[in-house]
Amino acid sequence: LAGVDVAVSGVTLDIATTNRPGARLGPRAIRNASLSLAWERPWPWRVDPLAALRVVDYGDCAPVNDHLQDVAHIEQHVAHIIEAGAASLLLGGDHFIAYPSLRAHAVAYGTISLIHFDAHTDTWLPSGKDINHGTMFYHAAHENIVNPATSTQIGIRTVNEDTLGFNIISAADVHQTSGSIIAAQIRERVKDTPVYITFDIDCLDPAFAPGTGTPVPGGLSTFQALNIIRELRGINLIGMDVVEVAPAYDHAEITALAAAQIAIELLCLFAENRAESSAKNAADDA
Repeated sequence: LAGVDVAVSGVTLDIATTNRPGARLGPRAIRNASLSLAWERPWPWRVDPLAALRVVDYGDCAPVNDHLQDVAHIEQHVAHIIEAGAASLLLGGDHFIAYPSLRAHAVAYGTISLIHFDAHTDTWLPSGKDINHGTMFYHAAHENIVNPATSTQIGIRTVNEDTLGFNIISAADVHQTSGSIIAAQIRERVKDTPVYITFDIDCLDPAFAPGTGTPVPGGLSTFQALNIIRELRGINLIGMDVVEVAPAYDHAEITALAAAQIAIELLCLFAENRAESSAKNAADDA
C-alpha cells in the first residue's frame, strides 16, 4: 500500500442477507465486467482516475465464520488501508459490509456524512443487537458513526416510517427532478464534512440491475444514478462501496456491468475532487 491512493477490495460476504443470497460472488463479477470498461478515460470526466491516482486491487477481505468476527475483520481490513494513507473502495458482498467500513472511517475522520443509494433505508429497528443488511445504518446513526442531519438516502421506494433524520430522496423524486438539482441538495446538506458514498445496486430498477438479492421495481436508471454521481464534484469524499451484486440472478452481466461503471465513476469523482482540492491549496499558498 506504500504510495497508493485508492485500494479496491472485494468482501465476499452475504451471511447478513434477508432475502436471496449470492452477493458473496459480486466482487468477482464486478471485476470481470470492469475489463471491458478500462480501455479509455471514462466519459464525460476530465480526469482519468487510473492516470491521476495510484489504484491497486488489494484482493479480497475473506470472511470468517463468526458474524461478530466479520465486523472486526472487515473493520481491521479497511482501517489498515486508511492508516497506510489510501482511500478504500469496497466491492460487495451484501450491504452489511458498509457498517464495519464506516466504523473504520469514523475512527480516522470522526462522525461521517453518508450518501446512500438504495431502494431501502436500511435503518429498520433491529431485534436486540442484530446487525444485518437492513439494520446497519440504524446502528451507525445511534453510535454516532454517521450524522443523519448531514446525510442523504437516494432512490428509496420501500416503507420505513422512522427516517432517523436522514434526508430521503425517493425514486419518484429522482424521476421528477434533474440530477443537478438533486446533487445540489446533497452537496448543500453535506457541506465540507467527510463523506462516505455507499451504493446498493438495488437502487437501480430491476430492468437495469436484476442480479441482486432484494430487487424493487420503480428504481433509478443507470443514467440517473451516474448523472447524480457526476454532479457531486466538490464533496469531501473519503470512502466508497458498491454492494449487493448477486450474479446468479443477473442476465448478460448487466448488473455487474452497471456496478463496475458505478465503481469507476466513484474513482473519477474521488480523483477529480482531489485534483480540485490540490489546485485550491496551491492557489491559497500562492
